[in-house]
Amino acid sequence: MTQLPNCPACGSALTYQDGELLVCPECAHEWAPGAAAVPEEGPPVHRDAVGNVLADGDTVTVIKDLKVKGAGAPLKVGTKVRNIRLVDEDHNIDCRIEGFGPMKLKSEFVRKA
Repeated sequence: MTQLPNCPACGSALTYQDGELLVCPECAHEWAPGAAAVPEEGPPVHRDAVGNVLADGDTVTVIKDLKVKGAGAPLKVGTKVRNIRLVDEDHNIDCRIEGFGPMKLKSEFVRKA
């Protein structure tokens, strides 16, 4: 019996051959024998509504009125948000907005200033 290589994605030794491909039953990764290993993922890249790359400390502008739970008024178009902090969550911008306090925003509703 031929010894098959471990899965390059999860390291499982339970790989099997399916036609031309090798398959891992634990993580469902498929690869061709002799193919390069799975590339390492780098840190996530956060982009604004028009595709500009955002970084910690940037200033952004809100591009549409946003309803804010618990506030009497919406966050208006054109509101500048200074010194943002990027996080890896559903709402990927942590910030403080004058008149509203600490907030979380989605990057798809802002434009880099």
